[in-house]
Amino acid sequence: MTIDVADRRPEPRHDNQDPALFGQTPSQTVGPFFHYGLPWKGGADLVGQSDMGARPELMPEAHYVLNLSSPTGTPMGQVIELAGRVVDGAGAAVPDAMLEIWQADAAGLYFGEPGADPHFVGFGRAATAEDGSYRFRTIMPGSIGPHHAPHIAVSVFARGLIKRLATRMYFDRFAENHCDPVLSLVPDDRRATLIARAGDGHCWTLDIALQGERETVFFDL
Repeated sequence: MTIDVADRRPEPRHDNQDPALFGQTPSQTVGPFFHYGLPWKGGADLVGQSDMGARPELMPEAHYVLNLSSPTGTPMGQVIELAGRVVDGAGAAVPDAMLEIWQADAAGLYFGEPGADPHFVGFGRAATAEDGSYRFRTIMPGSIGPHHAPHIAVSVFARGLIKRLATRMYFDRFAENHCDPVLSLVPDDRRATLIARAGDGHCWTLDIALQGERETVFFDL
């Protein structure tokens, strides 16, 4: 008996790798769990052991023991605070957003690089309060290289966003702002949305607008 090779068709696949069964997974908006499920007590304090980070009314006291900031020692550099509000296109507060920051130490080195400050990780996470405000306590970052202005990378997670928004926070009065290779890509009339202003003491303020005329400049990853 002869068998026509053309009739040897593969058996249909019925496993979870068959695109005919499932197709593309639909996209979904993020949240709103992250502003109370991911921040931890002390997560917004990169230099001490305060309770900054999680909203106390959303994090029961019994959970405090699970996630306390516990620095190995005092980091080098100038301690600063970052503060501001996250608002929508109409200027209304976004009370259930979460911010993450990632930065170099006072010498311009990231955690894990040779010579980096072993007492400074450079990562923090904070939930916004009901009025949309956020607050971090950290170290003024150093320049990561020639012509690079001191800056902090910021990620924004909020209800209705399919993926996080990535931006940067620069600091007013630094001469390197005029030649920073990333900030130079931003049109002159939009750069103010990325530059924190000096406030009382060592506090720097910058609001983050998700939409609207004063929308913060966000970067494609």
